[in-house]
Amino acid sequence: MSHSSLARRTVLRTLAGAGLIAVGATACSATDEDAAEPAAPSATPAGQPSAGATTPPAPARGRRLGGEWEKHERTFMAWPASENVWGEQLGPVRQDIASVARAIGGREPLVMLVRPGQEDSARNACGKDVELLSVPVDDLWARDTVPVFVQEGGKVKGVDFNFSGWGGKQQHDNDARIARAVLDKFGVERVSTQLVAEGGSFESDGQGTLLITESSIVNANRNPGRDRDQIEAELKQALGVTKVIWLAGVKGKDITDAHVDCLARFAAPGVVFLDRAFPGTPADVWSRSADQARSVLAEATDATGKKLKVIEISQPDPDRITGRGDAFVSSYMNFYIGDKGVYLPKFGDARADGHAQEVFKDQFPGREIVPLSIDTIASGGGGIHCSTHDQPAA
Repeated sequence: MSHSSLARRTVLRTLAGAGLIAVGATACSATDEDAAEPAAPSATPAGQPSAGATTPPAPARGRRLGGEWEKHERTFMAWPASENVWGEQLGPVRQDIASVARAIGGREPLVMLVRPGQEDSARNACGKDVELLSVPVDDLWARDTVPVFVQEGGKVKGVDFNFSGWGGKQQHDNDARIARAVLDKFGVERVSTQLVAEGGSFESDGQGTLLITESSIVNANRNPGRDRDQIEAELKQALGVTKVIWLAGVKGKDITDAHVDCLARFAAPGVVFLDRAFPGTPADVWSRSADQARSVLAEATDATGKKLKVIEISQPDPDRITGRGDAFVSSYMNFYIGDKGVYLPKFGDARADGHAQEVFKDQFPGREIVPLSIDTIASGGGGIHCSTHDQPAA
């Protein structure tokens, strides 16, 4: 992967007394729009699960985490809210989000979470096919803030993974409450877990196999005092999976600690797409992470005992892409599988973009392949998958 610095997007913030202090990159000053909807204090410390759960973790039997290719009830996204985060890029990132929302919303139901007072900007940009839900949000990363939906007993339930700003790297008090807000709004039962995690850190094949990066969850910034075996046991309970394939990932080099959805993705049961650096690129922590993942996947079996088919997709030529930035994500892995379309990034390298699209056409013959330019989202260290979250049909 090409991203190499902490982002989402530029400002790491922490509360100190009554004031907001920026650390790391220079903070943009808050606008009137930001001041109109201040973040309320978090109900629990970052990295700690909230109280009042309706459902404790259950045994894996009967609970299932589906594959993204299965029928959706709706897709969730979140409208970028704050100039304090995005600065002069707030307008362009909203354009990217609106482009993704229009593409998906024209093919399946889509709900855009919008900070109160910003409904007009979202409606004008996203159009009539997108449903708006007014709820306090901080930023656009719905993959990590919306609950992870599972199916159990003929119903859909939502696992609240206690979003903490990627291990407390950023202050996201509003986003920490999105899981509960979504579940309450749509009448979906909440499943609690002691784990702190994000939806982008793991992948399901819909048949009991979970693919996950160790760096993003076996980490003191999320789950202090828990080892990999303990975390695996809790994941199996919360999500109903029976087999976990661990990839090493990379700690501390991006804000997510290397989510799996920029590295390796299930395209179907038994089929994994794997990111590969552009040929000739000097080795770095990201290419070594991909090499390690390749070695693991070559020997791994899924929950049914079958070997995996691995399809590698090279990143574009860094000299030909249209996007820039130290945290820019140029991996084709950050795609989203919708009911009628597969939405993947295009980066401006015509040969690499075209090759990726052909691979996706071969793997998803029943769905339209929809390439989208998302350079501003990618400059913040994310992609299409990071900005979307699927709710399966019951």
